[in-house]
Amino acid sequence: MKKMKHLGTLTAIAGLALLLTGCVQRTKSGKPYGIIYDYLAVPTQHIMNWIAGLLGGSYGWAIIAVTFIIRMVLLPMMIEQSRKATVQQEKMAYVKPQMAAIQERQKNATTNEEKTAASQQMMSLYRDNGISMTGGMGCLPILIQFPIFAALNAAIQYSPELASGAGSLFMGFSLGKPNLILAALSFIVYLLQGWLGTLGIPADQKKSMMSMMIVSPLMIFFISFRAPAGLGLYFFVGGIFACIQTFIIYLYRPRIRASVEAEMKKNPPKVVVPPEPTTPAQPNTTNSVAQEHADNRKRNAGKQHHQNR
Repeated sequence: MKKMKHLGTLTAIAGLALLLTGCVQRTKSGKPYGIIYDYLAVPTQHIMNWIAGLLGGSYGWAIIAVTFIIRMVLLPMMIEQSRKATVQQEKMAYVKPQMAAIQERQKNATTNEEKTAASQQMMSLYRDNGISMTGGMGCLPILIQFPIFAALNAAIQYSPELASGAGSLFMGFSLGKPNLILAALSFIVYLLQGWLGTLGIPADQKKSMMSMMIVSPLMIFFISFRAPAGLGLYFFVGGIFACIQTFIIYLYRPRIRASVEAEMKKNPPKVVVPPEPTTPAQPNTTNSVAQEHADNRKRNAGKQHHQNR
């Protein structure tokens, strides 16, 4: 389970790096072009220009408005994904003893056959009890946010209005240049969101989440610190929405827990019985010895017959 989550995070980071580094190119004169810029960034720039015009020419409030709209559209799906992940966490608590026993067999396995058998038992335990190997967190929310993030990043980075002009100033800083304060605020708000996600869960599951609780905010900080402040503002506002989403799930956790408990009482967790260890067949020593004596008699008879001749 933990490996699958780490794999998903690494995939997200790799995809993000690909979008940021390879999708927007520049001509010799410095003009940006490419699929991301032409079909995503330019329309996003037009939307921000229009919203900024409605809000007194402030591109900071325009970015906040765009973030608000995006997050409100994604909020129902994100809450549903978080609810599914919470259901998976509650189910895992019921099969914890079996998981611990299988993990112990995996740890003590000395042959590839034993390791394979333990892995198959773990998969059977997940499958038979309706537990997802990925913890209920699908890839769709991440995939949807990739083009949105790429569009906003390119729109902010290559926007002439944000590069200069009064509209690029927001709360005393330039939206077109990196800003350490916004990067730090983004880190703090996503760290808070990770901490909220650990409320109300068992201590052993909380331990497995601690590393990811630090990795994600650090990734956000690294990107925000190197990108224009407008992108850091998007992360900061988006992080506030993530905290609200996580807190909603925390409030619903008792209801989810009661629902899972009722389901488990109706359909108790299925026990995965480990296969009996197979012992290699022992050779029939009685037949082997008898056969060896018969062969010796034949050889001796042959030698005696040869001497008599």
